[in-house]
Amino acid sequence: MKRRNFLAGLAAAAAVAGCTCSPCAKNVASAVSPDGHNEIRLQLKPLAYEVLRDGQTLVAKTRVGMKVDGACLCKDAIVKDITTKSLSGCVKTDVYKKGKVCLKGQETFIDYGDWGVRLVARNDGVAYRFETKKPGKIKVNCENAALTLPDAAATCWVNKTSRYGCEETVNQTLAAKDVKTVGAEMVYLPFVYTVAGKTVAVTESDVNDYPIWNFTRAETADLTLKSRFACWPKTTERVGGWGKERNLKEGGRWVRITEHEDYLVETAGTRTFPWRTFILADQPSKLCEADIVYALARPACPKQDFSWVKPGKVAWDWWNDWNLDGAKIDFKAGCNTKTYEHYIDFASKTGVEYVIFDEGWSEQLNIWKDSKEVDVDHLIKYANERNVGIILWMAWAQVYGNEAKVAEYFAKKGAKGFKVDFMDRGDADVEKFLWKFADECAKNKMLVDYHGMHRPTGMQRAYPNVINYEGIHGLEQMKWYKNKYDMMASDVKSFFVRLTAGPMDYTPGAMLNFPIGQYTGNNHNPGSVGTRCRQMAMMAMYEAPLQMLCDSPAKYANNMECFTFMAETPVVWDDTIGLGGCPDTMAAVARKAKCGAWYAAGMTNAEARDFDVCTKFLGAGEWTAEIFRDAPNAAIEPTKYVHETKVVKAGDKFSVHMAPGGGFVAKFTRK
Repeated sequence: MKRRNFLAGLAAAAAVAGCTCSPCAKNVASAVSPDGHNEIRLQLKPLAYEVLRDGQTLVAKTRVGMKVDGACLCKDAIVKDITTKSLSGCVKTDVYKKGKVCLKGQETFIDYGDWGVRLVARNDGVAYRFETKKPGKIKVNCENAALTLPDAAATCWVNKTSRYGCEETVNQTLAAKDVKTVGAEMVYLPFVYTVAGKTVAVTESDVNDYPIWNFTRAETADLTLKSRFACWPKTTERVGGWGKERNLKEGGRWVRITEHEDYLVETAGTRTFPWRTFILADQPSKLCEADIVYALARPACPKQDFSWVKPGKVAWDWWNDWNLDGAKIDFKAGCNTKTYEHYIDFASKTGVEYVIFDEGWSEQLNIWKDSKEVDVDHLIKYANERNVGIILWMAWAQVYGNEAKVAEYFAKKGAKGFKVDFMDRGDADVEKFLWKFADECAKNKMLVDYHGMHRPTGMQRAYPNVINYEGIHGLEQMKWYKNKYDMMASDVKSFFVRLTAGPMDYTPGAMLNFPIGQYTGNNHNPGSVGTRCRQMAMMAMYEAPLQMLCDSPAKYANNMECFTFMAETPVVWDDTIGLGGCPDTMAAVARKAKCGAWYAAGMTNAEARDFDVCTKFLGAGEWTAEIFRDAPNAAIEPTKYVHETKVVKAGDKFSVHMAPGGGFVAKFTRK
């Protein structure tokens, strides 16, 4: 460890307004990545950070601070010590996009006595966070975690929302000068931009007992995005959603805040706060390789055993509306016992690990009483006998405050996990719930899919049983799609933007595929825009340790060639390599399976595109490539594809043509 003692006579910082400090001395601390490319600097007075790659400024000098118990930490602050150390080692990862994560980096801690700022620089990015060492409890009044863009012409990919934690909007491409918010609008993370030929993805890691990070920007001349956090809820109410449940006060669908406190959280005085994280890359295609969110997140407790966690595919019911049209059945399909037996039989026959019971298996918003049409106990037993696990959907308001009871009760029934929906908040209270329920589920060996929530922030490292998250404008939107937005562009951008934060519950796998401009939604018989191969590519492209197969067993039974390939595509990986593309054109990735096979997959936006797949990621020897690519007429008949095989060696290239809204996927097996 390298250590530098600063003079005790450093002048005190001047008074602050809010969470910022006045100008003073120009002392600077920094951390530099092991490869020398990435650096984060912290100006000590006033407190401000700067991010650089190869000497090029990617985040301009930006003031930061935190106010605790009514006083800014920066006020009258004197640096006690600065320590710098190297980080090393790696961690094995069973439920992730890689088999192991390198922890190598450089860390610098600026110690102000009862608080400090920690910097870290890794080869995939940099980060900073505040830490406090105060007795008892503290109230965090506010945090200034702004971001200053260095160039008004920088290209930004932006998602906006007007509700904390509700992150399912379509991404926009804007110049930095045009990134603005109005009224309740805010920019949510990840926020991605390019400047000076470099790419930056801004997100966060290790959010625990604290609100999530957002940005606002008014009509101003500067290029600073101000941080915005949800304050602690003072009063809440449980509310229903639609129809008969609209005025429901008990149970409910949401727990909505009716009044906020004037502080972010009351919390332990000695703690670390979330990492403000910046993924840095020379090309957008390399964002998918970054591990910084996972690496900086808190690890699992060594005493907890997660070897029982079983990632896999899920036969999903809600998206296809329990529609078994075309199947040879002697019962009326719907949310009922016989239909679920059919789903379970199909999953068992095809090796699909789970079946979800989405909304409808219980009485309306009452998880303690089964629907008269669904014999849940029988179905769980029926599924377990066939090596299929049952995952139960439930609205957050049904679980909130009953975390231990819910996990224990349904574990005893034999269910394997939960899909929890409609959190739609981003304050510290909902974050405490996410961690508490994950812990209770871990104690009972239950999986969790946090649907209806914001992007992941690394919690899956501490709780690998939390194996998917939503926070994405996913395929469920196709139920009501009205051609109001470009889904093709949204899909490509999501790979570069949302997926940098971690796995996402996009729910791909549609078998009804429509040409661009010829689909306007269908609740009972939904489809997708773009080609069949695009849907197949998503299975390898979109990281999801619990991957929902959105369409019905009846449709899959009529498309077994495609379905079998999708069902056999892994959901966790040994390695991930970006192959090309950028948010406004196309995306392509290669992933290595645990068995040693490789997959390469890509998709384009609404424009047709040719792409050369370079196989230099393969090992020595010959490999058999099994390829699904768009047929020549896929632009007008999107269900059409070409299924072929060829022999390749590492470094060989082969070209694929992607139709508008098209894609490709290939599996490489060593001969």
